[in-house]
Amino acid sequence: MTLKTLDATPARVEQTYQALLEAIVSGEFAPGVRYTQEDLARRLGVSRQPVLQALLVLRRQGLILDAPGRRGVEVTPLSAAFVQHLYLVRGALDALAARSAAFRPRPELKEPGNRLIRAGRAAAAAGRIRDLVEADLAFHRFLYEASHNPVLAEAAEQHWHHTRRVMAAFLRQPVSLRAIWNEHQAILNAVVRGDARAADRLSLEHAQGSGQLLLRHMFQPDERPRRPA
Repeated sequence: MTLKTLDATPARVEQTYQALLEAIVSGEFAPGVRYTQEDLARRLGVSRQPVLQALLVLRRQGLILDAPGRRGVEVTPLSAAFVQHLYLVRGALDALAARSAAFRPRPELKEPGNRLIRAGRAAAAAGRIRDLVEADLAFHRFLYEASHNPVLAEAAEQHWHHTRRVMAAFLRQPVSLRAIWNEHQAILNAVVRGDARAADRLSLEHAQGSGQLLLRHMFQPDERPRRPA
């Protein structure tokens, strides 16, 4: 992705934030590279003020930090400990969402859920990383919406940016993703038939397995955190 000059609109700060966020989570902006307000403003065709405000939000979200010497910012490096913690939280939230969605048989969710899974399988087969990340998140957001718990969805929303970033980095590895979409299918089937216990268990196992897969392929053995006892 290439940063494009933004149109002059009242939502300049939000545009600036979204452009920088996309550059970070997609991997275009990599850790270890210094970015200054002046450079970002020039590349986006905006003043320094919306860049400053966007960077404040990104810093609060843990996506950037001050560069050495406090001259500019850098993308926060991904660590094995962070990935482990992220997927521990994801597992708990995803399991609750799936269990809540399966409070009764939900046949109306079968076709829209299968449509999302087909889109994910197609993106995986074509090797379209960005589409694959979006398809995975779309499936999980679908389950959160089906839970009819807006507080739960709001709690998960703050983690999606980090999940997108981790997945984009992971999907550059030469690994098979067939199992992931098979697991999505099993979760959907449990929700559709109203099996809350199975939906909870399968979602938790899916998140835990995904987290371990990420740790194995993204980090060296001596970088990986010990699994909690």
